Amino acid sequence: MSIIQAIKRTSRLAAVAVALVAFGPAAHSQQPSAAAMSTAKEIVTVTGATTLFNPLIAGVVEQAKLLFLQQNPGLSKDLNEIAIKIRNDLAPRFDELVNDVARNYAIHFTEQELKDVLAFYKSPAGKKLISEQSKVVEASMKFAQDWANKLSDQVIAQMREELKKRGLAQ
Repeated sequence: MSIIQAIKRTSRLAAVAVALVAFGPAAHSQQPSAAAMSTAKEIVTVTGATTLFNPLIAGVVEQAKLLFLQQNPGLSKDLNEIAIKIRNDLAPRFDELVNDVARNYAIHFTEQELKDVLAFYKSPAGKKLISEQSKVVEASMKFAQDWANKLSDQVIAQMREELKKRGLAQ
């Protein structure tokens, strides 16, 4: 996996984690209206969040399978069969995830705000934001990494200079 792919994956997972933490359990105390939930689900779909969540179940199953394979590589055939069964059994849980994310939107935004957000995402600017956002995040992550590396070099040079002034380094 390239560094860019790792950054993309990390930023996606971080976004999911941030969303789940930000809209944590306390948010579930309110019950949004059916209209708010419907609009929120549409936002989740339009923004591509469902695409982001698609690999979660398979990924968790695959991680568990690998855990067992490390302990006993001879279980490969059986674990592959079991993994397929578990992924199929868990497929309905995907709707649970989508519903929870939609509920979090519906709790944090009014029905009108949700309609406005959805209208934006369906607008040309909103569609462009959705299609270009990963590129912007990727470029921003690369810039930030390069910037931090340059800053690190500067800080190291400054520390070295200060140590020299104090007679503690060559």
